[in-house]
Amino acid sequence: MESTALNGRMARWQILLSEFDIVYVNQKAVKGSAIADFLASRALEDYEPLNFDFPNEDLMCIATTEEDPQEGHPWKLNFDGASNAMGNGIGAVLVSPSGDHYPFTSKLDFDCTNNMAEYEACIMGIRAAIERKINVLEVYGDSALVIYQLKGEWETRDPKLINYRRLILELIKEFDDIVFYYLPREENQMADALATLASMIKVNQPEDVKPIQMSIYETPAHCYNLEEEEENDDHPWYHDILRYRCYILGHQQEYSRSPKRMLGKKKGAFKKSVQRNSRCDIWGTYSLLSILYSSNVC
Repeated sequence: MESTALNGRMARWQILLSEFDIVYVNQKAVKGSAIADFLASRALEDYEPLNFDFPNEDLMCIATTEEDPQEGHPWKLNFDGASNAMGNGIGAVLVSPSGDHYPFTSKLDFDCTNNMAEYEACIMGIRAAIERKINVLEVYGDSALVIYQLKGEWETRDPKLINYRRLILELIKEFDDIVFYYLPREENQMADALATLASMIKVNQPEDVKPIQMSIYETPAHCYNLEEEEENDDHPWYHDILRYRCYILGHQQEYSRSPKRMLGKKKGAFKKSVQRNSRCDIWGTYSLLSILYSSNVC
């Protein structure tokens, strides 16, 4: 405003404001202490100063690890022994916390009683658990004598069984926790089947029998043989679809006698027969047979 070279607008403003005592000063910089004083006056009660020390400065990476969900959960061991006229066999099954089964079976090539076979099966299963570094184990057997002797509730008087019990008591020291439970025979079927199988088969000593793998088939084997059927049958392309739909609707006998007669039914009678089935099968079956009927493929 004190400049001598003023334009017309600035000159008019100067004339209008000359009656007031206005003093213009340059803006001063805000001091940093003012900001610090302002924040200090409004400090939080739970404020914690930052710690800029980093003692682990040599670390390259920090990550979190998830605990094993199976850690601390018990494994299960089912064992059984079998002695018959064919021979002696033992079987054991280790079951993981997630439900995986690990079967073991052996044939005993020496004379032994049924109780001795039960102890042999228990020892085989416990040793398998030790090899897998299992810490918590639940042992199930259908021999009340063996289970209650190992629990200490029954005395072991048979000289043939004393050394077996002493050996198991030494083996269980490898576990953090191990418990023995009596299991009815009908609930111990897998271990019983393995023991019976081992007792009845004849295996030469040099031979090595691999572990048995058991699968579950839900349909007959011939249902998967599609290529062979396609090469050898003389049926039209819609034969398998029609046969499946007839099976769903419960007309197997009627279709085997005369498929054309079934396709030639009136639509009213067909709709009436379909009403007894589910809605999804109604529309799928009606659409297929309508196409076949209208195309005169039969």
